[in-house]
Amino acid sequence: MEDEVSRAAKAKKGSPFLNTAQAAFYVGLSHRTLEKMRLKGGGPRFRKHGRYVRYHIDDLDAWSLGRDEKDAAEPGDAS
Repeated sequence: MEDEVSRAAKAKKGSPFLNTAQAAFYVGLSHRTLEKMRLKGGGPRFRKHGRYVRYHIDDLDAWSLGRDEKDAAEPGDAS
């Protein structure tokens, strides 16, 4: 856990904007999953900088904090 906190602190010292691969690593998903979420919705907020997709660290944190077990449960699962 401490490693994750230090990695997040380092990221915030640099540019707050991450590309898809960096954002995926930051939230613990694959870059393909984030790409699919961009198309289907339900993923973190992203921005287009020219032709480049960028994720702001604060948006990733807000999206992650807004998720909980009931959001991740499959439809039809007993909660």
